[in-house]
Amino acid sequence: MGRVAAIVPAAGRGRRVGAAVNKLLLPLAGRPVLAHTLAAFQAAPSVDEVILVAGREDLDACRRLLANESFDKVSAVVPGGAERQDSVARGLEALGDDVEIVLVHDGARPLVPVDLIEASVREARRRGAVVAALPVKDTVKLVAPEGAVRETPDRRACFAAQTPQAFRADVLRRAIAWARAAGFAGTDEASLVEKSGGRVQVIPGREENIKITTPDDFILAEVLLARRAGAANGGRGAFGGGAGVPAESGTWRGVTTVRVGFGYDVHALVEGRRLVLGGVDIPFDKGLAGHSDADVLTHALMDALLGAAGLGDIGRRFPDTDERYRGADSIGLLERVVELLEREGWRPGNADLTLVAQRPRLAGHVPAMRERLAAALRVPPARVNIKATTTEGLGFAGRGEGIAAYAVAVLRQCC
Repeated sequence: MGRVAAIVPAAGRGRRVGAAVNKLLLPLAGRPVLAHTLAAFQAAPSVDEVILVAGREDLDACRRLLANESFDKVSAVVPGGAERQDSVARGLEALGDDVEIVLVHDGARPLVPVDLIEASVREARRRGAVVAALPVKDTVKLVAPEGAVRETPDRRACFAAQTPQAFRADVLRRAIAWARAAGFAGTDEASLVEKSGGRVQVIPGREENIKITTPDDFILAEVLLARRAGAANGGRGAFGGGAGVPAESGTWRGVTTVRVGFGYDVHALVEGRRLVLGGVDIPFDKGLAGHSDADVLTHALMDALLGAAGLGDIGRRFPDTDERYRGADSIGLLERVVELLEREGWRPGNADLTLVAQRPRLAGHVPAMRERLAAALRVPPARVNIKATTTEGLGFAGRGEGIAAYAVAVLRQCC
């Protein structure tokens, strides 16, 4: 039999997640979403090769991810195209002529079971083209653009498509060539085969094979991963022996170890310095004094994170006696703190921050600060809360002598 290859499109941005970076690079149970997806294909016995297709802006990040993981089946990382089918076509171009079966799987489906991958390969060899799908549970309405219901199809005939979708390589190549010539853009590869006159067989999908689309999907995925890990650990919880709470059934439900840290920082306002808060340049006639860029908000956050992990403080990690940190970008230092946390088995959960300043007015800059800090923490912006307040003219902040920041951060243990 010929070889089996998987193409994993991973060029999604994550707008509905609310992240400033590709959602597939955000952490899920201690690893990037994409790492979970690739791990399933690494573990699938029938899969010989994996092609990762990423947006050009994410190629370096994907290569760094691969360097940190043991995915020797990934033979290439190629840039994607304008449409999904263009990206899949580029993945096909990277495959050799000896590939018989090609699977296409969304990078945003990190919980795909290995047995579903194997079933897809077997059925593709028999049928030429298969798609994993589940019967819909709700009544489906076909709706006109103005909102009126046009038709209510028989629910028994309606299925929700998942991935992987598996094809004999020649079937998929013909379908993509037809779509290119016809100017047809489909939402999945099976639709290209259908429209070009081919037959696609449905095989049973899996409820757990969810697609990460919204922030709530991260929560559900972590619950499912914890349940899966608990079963693999013989009912001892997702994070090792005893790491759980008794359930009524007598089994153990995995829970994550959580730590909370507190951070505080203050810097004086002086002439001749730019004012940087949360990685954002704030227009003002003064800036904060300090060895680095003196970003008091980011410094407080770093101290909270380091404190939660028991790893000291920023004075120990980035001392002001070290010339390497003169004028340093504090967001870059925060990214280094996050990397240190991950090496120690921790990842940020959420952060609540308070800025104390009489002037300038900061409320209008809070959204940009949240975006910058969330990107550095590798979490959705919804997990970073920033409040700006004054002291009603009291104390050093009230007199305009400086700005202070307080931070509370939660860390969750990586599994």
